[in-house]
Formats: sequence, structure tokens, C-alpha cells
Amino acid sequence: MIKLGDYNTLRIVKRVDFGLYLDGGDDGEILLPSRYVPDGCAIGDKVEVFIYLDQDEKLIATTLRPLAKVGEFAWLECAWTNEYGAFLNWGLMKDLFCPFREQKQRMVKGQRYYVYVMEDEKTHRLMATAKVERYQKRTGYEQALDFSDELLRYIQTHDGHCPLGDKSPSEDIAHTFGVSKKVFKKAVGDLYRRRLITISDKGIFLLP
Repeated sequence: MIKLGDYNTLRIVKRVDFGLYLDGGDDGEILLPSRYVPDGCAIGDKVEVFIYLDQDEKLIATTLRPLAKVGEFAWLECAWTNEYGAFLNWGLMKDLFCPFREQKQRMVKGQRYYVYVMEDEKTHRLMATAKVERYQKRTGYEQALDFSDELLRYIQTHDGHCPLGDKSPSEDIAHTFGVSKKVFKKAVGDLYRRRLITISDKGIFLLP
């Protein structure tokens, strides 16, 4: 069975002018467009591909590697918005949809957001949610260790600065990162002990 939003190793069954068709089992044949076909492929060979849905909501394969797959967290940039929600750049031709109901605040083009990639239970479409708390089921200590790496990536992608600090309201921290103030402070302490950041009244700054 095909794992949507994940990597699958599939056998090549047919070659056409516009790409290859792969054996998707019960899901039928899945197109791998020409632009993603590795050199030297032959009928019967197996290729590792990422499976998602194209503009027509049909299964399609790619050898590109997205910034996150289903079940993973990532900082993604908002590429554009419309009346239904935001579309995030996750490294594939088709952007990842984040509906308004899954946003903590209205997403703005050009800004990055910490999201969880998931398959919608009702529509079976791939989507993102910024309401990540319900998917972070680790202990506080484990969550703080994991979040310290996310916080470091946030600072690195925001010109070396995070305006929030130990004295920031817990609501602002939860609104921005989706974690408690306790987890945030533990992560800050971890980065500080590793001599990766410095802390001031203006927030957190990345050390050279």
C-alpha cells in the first residue's frame, strides 16, 4: 500500500513520452514525470520516490526530497495565501496547504512558521498545521531538547535574532512556537550552555 506524504520504493512498469509509470499496487500506476527520472532507469528497476497529490488530487511521484514528510515538524515559508488559507513552500512543485483553522495567526507571505505535516483524516489530502501542541507528546525534558534545535534553526533563519526571552509572556511564546514557557526556557538554557547564543533585554542573539 502506498504511503502518502512519504518515501516509497516502487517498480518501473512503463515508459511514456512524459515520464515513467510506477507500480502502486492497489493504488494503480503512478506517474514519475520526466524531469524527475534518474539517468539509466529501465523497466523493472525500482526507484525511491516521494508520493504526494498533484493539482488534480491524483497520486504523483517525485525524486525531490521535501523539507518534511507526514509526521514531521519543520519551519516552512509561506509562499502565498488565498481566501481558504496559506500555501507553504516545502520543496515540491505543489505547495503545502495550511487552512485558516490550522493557523495560530493569519500567515503572511514571506514569513516562516513552525508546522506539523499531516494527512487530513476527512479528505486524505496532505496539509500543514501550526497547532503543533497535540502532536508533541514527549516529556518536558525530551521536548525541550528537541525544541532547542528548532529554536536554533529559527534564530539562524531570522537574521540571528529572536525577540523573545525568559521574561516574555508565556502567551507570546506559545503563539510563536507552540511550546510552554518552561520548555522554552529549558531550550534557551541548553543553547546558552552550548555557547551558541547570548541573551539580552532585546532577546536572544546567535553567537558568531
